[in-house]
Amino acid sequence: MSRADSSPSVAGATGWTDRMLELEVGAVAHGGHCVARHEGRVVFVRHAVPGERVRAVVTEDGGGSYCRADAVAVLEASPDRVDAPCPVARPGGCGGCDFQHVDVGVQRRLKAEVVAEQLRRLAGLERTVTVEELPGGPLGWRSRVRLAVDADGQAGLRAHRSHDVIPIADCPLAPEGLLPPVLARPHRPGGEVDVVAGAEAAGGVTRQAAGRSWRLSPGVFWQVHPAMADTLVGIVAQWAAVPAYGRAWDLYGGVGLLAAVLAEQAGRSGSVTVVESDRRAVADGRRALADLPQIGWRTGRVEQVLPKLPGRPEVVVADPPRRGLGRAVVDAIAARGPARMIYVACDPASLARDVALFAGHGYQLTQLRALDAFPMTHHVECVALLEPAPPRH
Repeated sequence: MSRADSSPSVAGATGWTDRMLELEVGAVAHGGHCVARHEGRVVFVRHAVPGERVRAVVTEDGGGSYCRADAVAVLEASPDRVDAPCPVARPGGCGGCDFQHVDVGVQRRLKAEVVAEQLRRLAGLERTVTVEELPGGPLGWRSRVRLAVDADGQAGLRAHRSHDVIPIADCPLAPEGLLPPVLARPHRPGGEVDVVAGAEAAGGVTRQAAGRSWRLSPGVFWQVHPAMADTLVGIVAQWAAVPAYGRAWDLYGGVGLLAAVLAEQAGRSGSVTVVESDRRAVADGRRALADLPQIGWRTGRVEQVLPKLPGRPEVVVADPPRRGLGRAVVDAIAARGPARMIYVACDPASLARDVALFAGHGYQLTQLRALDAFPMTHHVECVALLEPAPPRH
């Protein structure tokens, strides 16, 4: 329970913004905060650790059953609390990191609890989850950073759930030396600046993965953690098992990173279809994979292209945006009856909802890998294998 403070009770449980609360911090929740309760309401608290007692100031209160707050004083600290490596990773500071104040190993444990809770709540599955560390450590991994620019032309990072721009000298998540030259010069007021490690003069970049070089046009998606692309390649290579002469689909396929794996398994007599809406990504992928004629490309939105694809694929791989697949796409995939569905998800709630939809078509979650592709933040990348459930006797 939370301890009562000296503030007056608020009629109708609204108007708590700027109120100071003394809270007993409970479990971590999806979104980079922990859950506390005060006067019958849920308080989502940032900059706290489960088990702590804190003073927190309410930052948002739209009424209803919950509000949001920042822990501004720690009255009883968790042994899992550490000093944040960045001076702006604090209440009122940069909103990019959620867990810099938490031991790195504990961060992964908290993320695992979130994934397991989403699967339990939204898919009805009880599953033990382990979030795996990627090579390279918790700092210096962010190969792409989007900076915001304030009204005076100074670049920085946005505050949490705000358009306010926080001035910074550097970011410890970015590779050393990447940001200071960009931060030192003026920019168009009110704009944004994308800073990409290894960017060439023309704005493009070359990345290495799956034993290949990928020349990417400006703005084309690539995994932001340097180890993530090859990690995904390894998982898909292990799980896909596309038979020789087989058929596979790579939905939301980008430049065809995972299609390259599927095509090697299917062989020249097989077929792999990539569906991607970004024409620049398709053009980049065609160039990178020109030696694999078994790959075909469809440019368009998955929900529009999918019903027009011919035949039954043995394997479907999908890496959708944060909102997930949704009912229409899940229904369309399941209607073709693939033997294996590999789902790459950057949001555990979307993953869990879609796993539940696939269950309605007789598919079960048989494998799950959770990867700490975004250390210091609440984000976690999951890869799930779904297969038809065996018939009941």
